[in-house]
Amino acid sequence: MTGTDQGAAMTFEGVGKAFPKADGSRVTALADINLSVPQGSVTGIIGRSGAGKSTLLRMVNGLERPTEGRVLVGGRDVGGANGAALRAIRRDVGMIFQHFNLLASRTVRGNIALPLEIAGTPAQQIRPRVDQLIEQVGLSALGDRYPAELSGGQKQRVGIARALATNPKVLLSDEATSALDPETTQTVLELLERINRDLGLTILLITHEMAVLRDVASHMAVIEGGRIVEAGPTYDVFRKPAHPTTRSFLSGVTGATLPGFIAGRLLPERPDGPSQEVIRVTFAGQHATDPMLARLATDLGIAANILSGNIEEVGPHPFGNLLLSLDADRGAQARAYLERHGLTTEVLGHVR
Repeated sequence: MTGTDQGAAMTFEGVGKAFPKADGSRVTALADINLSVPQGSVTGIIGRSGAGKSTLLRMVNGLERPTEGRVLVGGRDVGGANGAALRAIRRDVGMIFQHFNLLASRTVRGNIALPLEIAGTPAQQIRPRVDQLIEQVGLSALGDRYPAELSGGQKQRVGIARALATNPKVLLSDEATSALDPETTQTVLELLERINRDLGLTILLITHEMAVLRDVASHMAVIEGGRIVEAGPTYDVFRKPAHPTTRSFLSGVTGATLPGFIAGRLLPERPDGPSQEVIRVTFAGQHATDPMLARLATDLGIAANILSGNIEEVGPHPFGNLLLSLDADRGAQARAYLERHGLTTEVLGHVR
């Protein structure tokens, strides 16, 4: 996923973006972004506020232009396109917004029809296309309603239908679920997943919620300080995060948060005298549901205390994390045993 790929739906080649400041200096928003978005994937970009993810997304449809490097959509250079060439690229790129961006004076039908009208689609073709889209997003009974009469989830479905109106090849999602409650978020994510599956549409979404990527993204990238710090298939990143920022995001969704009474006493090095080693054990793939702690106790006589954890799914794969404490004298032996059975371990610290 990192680097460039001529067959990718979208490619970022050495992309940088700097904005001028009032004093004549420049502030760097993005630097040396190299990323390929696989055709037909749901690829998520996660980062904190100000990390540069929205700027990166806006480059795909030419709302921002790079100061360095190139952004390619279907092999076409967005930053170098103008006039008819840029309009052609934008017709292939649909956009879903965080706050819906619906016109209050237009009905559901009118909002969905808007991009078709702008594109000059003949009137006799607009009505059947709008009807098809309304049904596709599950709003068949609400076509004549106005935005003020809709719930947040319904408004976002209108936004999705509008983004699909011109049959784009790429769909961009700008924090599309962050304004929604958890239950509505799940239904919108399921809709995006179905659109990706049924239409083969490449979706690039940005979010600050790792749970969104866990539920729908096949690939992901983590952005921090304007740079991509980690990228790859979502399952691989969840299974073995390499960067501290990734691990920080993961801690809220993988059962990898230490209880406060342990975290406050955690020491980076083993102290003198009796102590407990605190470790993270990652269960993945075929071993995710194996009773390895029971086997550890039976085979080696090592008892492990479970501090926190859970097992769930990332895409089609079972995945989980457990945080354990055990006798530090037998920590190395326990970790070697677990790793021989296909699990991943990491020492987090020690407690007296």
